[in-house]
Amino acid sequence: MVSLLDNIARPSAVVLQLSVVLGVIFVLLKVVQFYQERKKLVKALEAFPGPPKHWLYGHNHLIYPEKILHQLVSWGEEYPYAFPRWFGPVLPAVIVHHPEYAKSILGRTDPKASVPYKFLLPWIGEGLLVLDGTKWFQHRKMLTPAFHYDVLKSYVTLMSDSVKVMLDKWDKKSTESKSVELFQDVSLMTLDSIMKCAFSFNSDCQTQSNSHYYIKAVFDLSYLLSQRIQTFSFKDVFYNLTRKGREFQDACKLAHTHTDKVIKERKMLLSSEEELGKILKKKHLDFLDILLCSKDANGVGLSDEDLRAEVDTFMFEGHDTTASGISWLFYCMSLHPEYQQRCREEIQGILGDRDTVEWEDLGKMTYTTMCIKESLRLFPPVPSVSRQLSKPITFSDGRSLPAGCQVGLNIFGIHRNRDVWENPEIYDPLRFSPENSAQRHSYAFLPFSAGPRNCIGQQFAMNEMKVALALTLLRFELCPDPSKLPIMVPQLVLRSSNGIHLHLKKIP
Repeated sequence: MVSLLDNIARPSAVVLQLSVVLGVIFVLLKVVQFYQERKKLVKALEAFPGPPKHWLYGHNHLIYPEKILHQLVSWGEEYPYAFPRWFGPVLPAVIVHHPEYAKSILGRTDPKASVPYKFLLPWIGEGLLVLDGTKWFQHRKMLTPAFHYDVLKSYVTLMSDSVKVMLDKWDKKSTESKSVELFQDVSLMTLDSIMKCAFSFNSDCQTQSNSHYYIKAVFDLSYLLSQRIQTFSFKDVFYNLTRKGREFQDACKLAHTHTDKVIKERKMLLSSEEELGKILKKKHLDFLDILLCSKDANGVGLSDEDLRAEVDTFMFEGHDTTASGISWLFYCMSLHPEYQQRCREEIQGILGDRDTVEWEDLGKMTYTTMCIKESLRLFPPVPSVSRQLSKPITFSDGRSLPAGCQVGLNIFGIHRNRDVWENPEIYDPLRFSPENSAQRHSYAFLPFSAGPRNCIGQQFAMNEMKVALALTLLRFELCPDPSKLPIMVPQLVLRSSNGIHLHLKKIP
């Protein structure tokens, strides 16, 4: 009996030993691979001078959240085109801050870097923002009709209605003696607007504190994601155990419940030819209508999972980024009353006695558009984007980076690059006159990125910024609050750590 047990145990012990040996060999191979890749990367980075780094902290100890944007601009002036930024002893990224380098990067279709985009995945899934390769190309092609001008045209009235609700709220406040914090109100307005455009859903989120659960979930998700970026809570396994991590997971479930419900109901309607006819005859098709009707080259539509990912991506990108752009635009207008008045006069000349913006009005706002673009230059809603190089790249000056390298495109820095912009810290709308724009590098102005992975919704955002500014300037004169100047912090979008406070003077 003992002998039999010994014979059984002996092969088991051999298998265990073999497994351990193979495991050790696998780990050693991974270590060797990592060492070789890092050695290759470090060698490539020798061609890119940068600020001195600490052996353990990298550059982390030199950077503070409320100073990081200007710190990177300062380093950019010292180290032209690009420089390495170390996040610790083994994780570097190359920070690009010149349009010529940006052209090389954005002209390709490299995937987004994992941080910070991976934080979004539990909410927005694998939508257009984070996809790459063949599936990204397929989705991009299928989503493009949703941003055709014939579709965007019908959204302008919806945007006007949402803006007027926000302005009515401000009308009821005592705004001349006490400043108003704009960012939250603007964010609720853009969320209200995009709910109408995405789902044909009329919410009361701007006026009711206890609004629809989906509105609250989206608002909570945006806030929690911003907090997570700011506090560098990188590991999901640890973050999910925290109170905020649990709140984030609960908000994701609520958001998905609503999106799934709306998709299911809309698909049931589309299954009926009679109901499909009614939908296609609607005054306007919303984002979900168009996605449900979209087919690829083989006649196959998006799966329910892909539909949810694209709708949730549209909700995220379409409300938070636009809210940032509008809030900083209002701030710029408050600092420059002469430009504000010229915009107001242009808008009054276009609208006359009307208090609603129409599609045909947008193209006539020439000077207003120049002011919006200059605001986007100084305060880009997305101050940086990241790429993970899928293959080696060689820049115009001969310097190269290997595949696998992470590149951070510092849009904020490119917009303030003194090689491209004269006196870049000064707000000057004439930079965007037709003659000045024609003389500038095509990758010097990147508020919506550029190249094949540029922002598919940029015209949607520009339209909403025009509508918001036009209707606001007809009702209020914007003045800064010197006691509460905003402090820029880059998170998923450009925010102010202490809000954006303005005095709103009613125009008789």
